[in-house]
Parts: sequence; structure tokens; C-alpha cells
Amino acid sequence: MLEGILTKIIPATPGYLPKWILFISVVAIFNSLQTYTNISLTKKVYANKPEEVSSLSARTFGTWTLVSAIIRAYAAFNMTDVHVYNLCIVSYIIALWHFGSEWLIFKTCKFDKGLFGPLIVSTLSITWMILQKDYYTGLIN
Repeated sequence: MLEGILTKIIPATPGYLPKWILFISVVAIFNSLQTYTNISLTKKVYANKPEEVSSLSARTFGTWTLVSAIIRAYAAFNMTDVHVYNLCIVSYIIALWHFGSEWLIFKTCKFDKGLFGPLIVSTLSITWMILQKDYYTGLIN
């Protein structure tokens, strides 16, 4: 019975990448939900200018995070669809651009634990997905 449940909630596509993407998606969903109830974690991400984090900006960030999580969850279960795969990569590129620009251009982020997670996850995911693209999307060709 447990095996049947797990096969429905864990991507069947071989390899660790689909499981990684699903894991990141689940974490993002919880992160998104917390932005609606508490802005303290969002202020830690934008630690150089926490006064610029409002309840509205946190909820907007949470909504953006939720959209990204849904794209990534869908991709985790549809890794062989090149269009979905590409959309997932783009979602990580947008995240990297956002956090990178907030750190380097707008100076709202400190280079500390609040920023490390998003930078590591986006960079690792982009790299891993680019390196494995032929393997996953080649399954449908």
C-alpha cells in the first residue's frame, strides 16, 4: 500500500533530478505559505534593507514562489517533455536573476545564509538540468 502511494507522489522518471526538482518544489510551497503569515523569513533574505519588506511585498514574493513551485512540480513529473523541461530551467534562471540582482544591483540582500539557499539551489538546478537535458528530453525523441 505504501509503495502504491509513493509511486503516485514521487516521479517515476529515472534519476535523482526529478526527485530533486520535486523536493525543491515542496520546500518552495511551504516557503510561499509562510510569506502569507509571517514576513520575518523574507526579511532575512533581504537583510540589507529589511525595512523595504512589507506584508504586501512578502505576499507578492510568496505568490511568485508558488507559481515557480507549481511549474517545477509539473516538470518533476514531465521531465521528458522538452517544453516543460525548458520552462523549469527558465524558472530557475529567473530566480537566479532576481536574487543575484537584489544582491549585486539593488543591494537588498546580504551574502549570508538568507541568500545562500536561493543562490545554491538555482545555480545547482540550472547546471544539473542543462547537463542532463539530452538524457531526459531525448526519451521522447
